[in-house]
Amino acid sequence: MAAERDADDIVGDDPEAWHPTWADDRPQLDQADDRAGAGEVELAEKALLKKLRTRSLSVSEARGVLREYSLRPDAVEHLIALMDEYGYLDDGALAEQLVHAGAERKGQGRQAIAQTLAKRGIPRDVADAALSSLPDDDFERALEFARGKARSLQGLDRDTAVRRLTGQLARRGYGGSIALSAARAALDDAPGGSRGVRFR
Repeated sequence: MAAERDADDIVGDDPEAWHPTWADDRPQLDQADDRAGAGEVELAEKALLKKLRTRSLSVSEARGVLREYSLRPDAVEHLIALMDEYGYLDDGALAEQLVHAGAERKGQGRQAIAQTLAKRGIPRDVADAALSSLPDDDFERALEFARGKARSLQGLDRDTAVRRLTGQLARRGYGGSIALSAARAALDDAPGGSRGVRFR
């Protein structure tokens, strides 16, 4: 009966069916590799794994590591695909981590975070997707950072304090108008120095 046919018969009837002995889709190395070439590939793989154990890398950064070795393009693609298959390379996950770290831990603005993603070699579309998850609250984050810094500027006149605080915010990636508004608001909220007066 048809229902009693074993798996080999079914695979034999369907040429498109997957078979466990078939190769996967990972780019394969040219079988003509000599021993020296294979040794260089193994050395490069170990070096890349060592770096990945200590720090997440983007695909672009991983390619940079592999460029330090005399590998043919197919060997580079093979290793990149292998690391991706192992789950060691994931630009999307790395971008989300960088966005979270920039916004939550470092208090950075959208512009600074975008620059970090670009420097790490995250593709533009992946970076945009990660940045789109960021709440549109640059002003609130800028204000929170500015309030923390305003206390150290209390001995200065208001104009100087505004300039310094605006500069600090700009270096953290906050746009000019947001930086200026947050600086002024933070200084308005801060008590004065030893004279006990507010910034004017």
